Amino acid sequence: MEEYRYVDNKKLRFGYTTGSCAAAAAKAATLMLLSGQEVSHINLLTPKGFSLALDVQNPSWGEDFAMCAIRKDSGDDPDITNGILVYAKVSYAVKGVTIDGGVGVGRVTRAGLECPVGTAAINQVPRRMIEEAVLESCEECGYRGGIVVEVSIPDGVEIAKKTYNPRLGITGGISVLGTSGIVEPMSEQALVDSIKVEMNMLKASGARYIAVTPGNYGEVYAQNTLHLNLHDAVKCSNFVGDVLDYAVQLKFQGVLLVGHLGKFVKLAGGVFNTHSRYADCRMEILAAHSALAGAQRPLLEQIMGCITTDEAIELIEAAQLKEKVMQSILQKIDDHIKARTYGELEIGAVVFSNRYGTLGMTPDAPKLMRQFTVDINLHSEDGQ
Repeated sequence: MEEYRYVDNKKLRFGYTTGSCAAAAAKAATLMLLSGQEVSHINLLTPKGFSLALDVQNPSWGEDFAMCAIRKDSGDDPDITNGILVYAKVSYAVKGVTIDGGVGVGRVTRAGLECPVGTAAINQVPRRMIEEAVLESCEECGYRGGIVVEVSIPDGVEIAKKTYNPRLGITGGISVLGTSGIVEPMSEQALVDSIKVEMNMLKASGARYIAVTPGNYGEVYAQNTLHLNLHDAVKCSNFVGDVLDYAVQLKFQGVLLVGHLGKFVKLAGGVFNTHSRYADCRMEILAAHSALAGAQRPLLEQIMGCITTDEAIELIEAAQLKEKVMQSILQKIDDHIKARTYGELEIGAVVFSNRYGTLGMTPDAPKLMRQFTVDINLHSEDGQ
């Protein structure tokens, strides 16, 4: 790609995801199957709107199959999958587009992930990209039948050993990922600096209280379920600690944190950078607080074997311990966020789950929520 952004005064190049590679390879292989001619390059429009012109590598085909590869380019973003070849082999079917994984593409063995158990670890957006790319080639060639696509990544078997995939229950290879089709280079410091710029603007505009969410999940939940007006809000990504430190520095009067249990449970352990590469202590914390609530060893072992916090909460709820466990966790969250901000501002946290809704909030959160409450009568007159 020849798209760039400046990060820390450095010009960094964008790249493209394994999902884009798989879709482009499938598109080219389908053209070769249906036309009987070699394809040397292929164009692909990514979900984010970037148009890619990619070289096709190692093409081969016969009467009933075609196969080729696209080389992954992560741009200037550090990525363990940079340079790998992503293959797609296509063959005829009666109808529809069927997608599966071959060598080097992981297979899901445990519940709780985006892909169902037993399927190839090809996430929803890449699957949709592959299907749309194949159908585009079919339309170009006037073909009305079906296509079977097998995605393979020969280097994926070894690369997977250096990832969290085996721990998550994805065996035999890596996942085919990407929600935008594009890899955007971004340093952590640049992310923190951009968040600080937003906080500076809010402070300059007169905001005394700010709402902080890690990302889109928290923002949507705060707006749609808690009915908060996020006019003075920032997304902190994984940098909860940096945002709290800067809120103290800017002398905000109060901060309301709204986040999913999967990230905010780490605050109960005093972990303020919630990225998994720094600490993935979710199940350890849930198990410890479950033990304090009276859980016995068999339940604790089950919790420690969970992949997602929703899965763990399901077990805790079945044991009728959810309320006690969440009260205990929220108390520790309250202790840590107040210690981090030195008592220099009002602070509270709301913790939720996509499956279970609001799991609880720290003592000062309800008062802080009133600073962001949407006035439903603001624009009404005489009850109309």
